Amino acid sequence: MQKKQQITLLIIYFLILCTQAQETNFVGNISLLTTQKEFSVSEDIRLEFIVKSDVRFNIYCSNSYGSSIIYPEINEDKVTFKIPKFLSKKRGLLTWKTTGLKTNISGSLFVNPLQQPKTIETYLGPPSIDAGAIDYTMLVVIPTDSLDNPIKDNSKVDVKSQFLKSERSTPVFTDKLIGYKNIYSPLKSGRMIISSESYGLNSKEFDVNIMPAIATNFKIYVKRNHDYADGNQITTFYTSVIKDRLNNVIIDGSFIEFYITNKKGNILKTTGTTINGVAHAKIIHPDFEENWSVKAYAIGISESNVLNLKFKKVIDDYTVDFNDNNRTIKIGPLESFMGQIIPDGLIVKLFIYKDKKLIETIFKESKAGFVEFNLNPNIFEDGVYDFMIKTAGIEKEFNSLKVW
Repeated sequence: MQKKQQITLLIIYFLILCTQAQETNFVGNISLLTTQKEFSVSEDIRLEFIVKSDVRFNIYCSNSYGSSIIYPEINEDKVTFKIPKFLSKKRGLLTWKTTGLKTNISGSLFVNPLQQPKTIETYLGPPSIDAGAIDYTMLVVIPTDSLDNPIKDNSKVDVKSQFLKSERSTPVFTDKLIGYKNIYSPLKSGRMIISSESYGLNSKEFDVNIMPAIATNFKIYVKRNHDYADGNQITTFYTSVIKDRLNNVIIDGSFIEFYITNKKGNILKTTGTTINGVAHAKIIHPDFEENWSVKAYAIGISESNVLNLKFKKVIDDYTVDFNDNNRTIKIGPLESFMGQIIPDGLIVKLFIYKDKKLIETIFKESKAGFVEFNLNPNIFEDGVYDFMIKTAGIEKEFNSLKVW
C-alpha cells in the first residue's frame, strides 16, 4: 500500500513538472509549437502557435528576396501561418516576428536548396591568355536548382579541359554559392576547350585561345635587285621567323618597325606586320650614294641585329645647257650605271641666288632622262644670278650668269 502511494506521488510530481515546463514555452499568451529549424525549398513551411486566449496577431517574415506580412489560419486554440512560396522558394536565412501583441516573439529558420542542380551558370575569362604556364583564365561555376537557388556549399563540381592530346578533369567544391578554378596556360599555343559537370549535369563548352607569349630577339635580312642608288628600285627587309621563349610562332599581325639611320644621322622608318611569324617591309632606294644602318623592333618587346647597307652612286656626271638668254636650263641626258637612261622620277633641284642670297628653290622630276627649267621674266627680272644644280648627290655651280 505504501509503495502504491509513493508511485502515485511520483506521477503527480512528474505531471506538475511537465505542466510547468509547458507553461515556460509561453510568452504572454502564445507559444510556438514548430521546432523544425531547417526546410527544403520544395517543402511547404508552416509556423504553428498555441494561444491561451482569444488573441489575434500576424507575423512579419523577411529574407534576402523580400518581406511580407502573413495572416493566420485559426483553428480553436491553434494558429498556423503558411510562409508564401515567393519567400520559401529562396535558399538562405528567413526571419520572422509576431506583430500586434504586447510582447512579440521572433525567430529564424534556414531554407536549403534542392541538391540536384537543374542548370549550371558558367563564366570564363579572359578568353585569350599567353602560353607559358604563367598566365591563366578563371572558370566560375554556379550550379542551381529548379528554383534558381545555388546548391549547398561543398558540393562537387568537375572542371574538364582538353588541349591538343591532353584531357583533364579536376574536382572543385562550391564555397559561398560558387565553385571556381584558375586554369593556367600550357607551354604551347593553340585552343583549349573547357566545360564543367555537377551531379551528372554538364555545362556548355567554352573555348580559350592560348596565344604565343611575347616575342624574343630576331634577325633581319635584305633583298634588292642591285645596290645602286637610282631612286627607283625597291629594297625589301624581312625578319626571321619570330618566336616566343617557348618556340611558339608569334601571332599574325604583330607590328614590326624598321629604323634606318643614314650617313648624316637622319632616321627613316618603314613598317611591316607578321604573317606566319615573318614581317616584310619595303623602301625605295636613295637617289645618291648612301650608307644605311638598319635595325628592327617589336616595340617595347624585342629587337633585331644591325644590318649595314651601301648604295653606290648611279650617275658620275651630267650635262647642263643654258639657252634663250639663260632663261632655259636643260639638264641631261641622265644616264644610269650601264649607260641606260635613268628611270623617270629622279629629283633634280635648282637653287637660284641673287646678290649671294637664295631667292628660289625649284624641284623637278626627270622624264626620258632630261629635266628642263624655264625662268619666267615676270618673276626673275633681267640681271646677274648664281645657280646651283643638285641631283644624284652631284652638285654643279654656275656663278655670275647674266639673264635677260
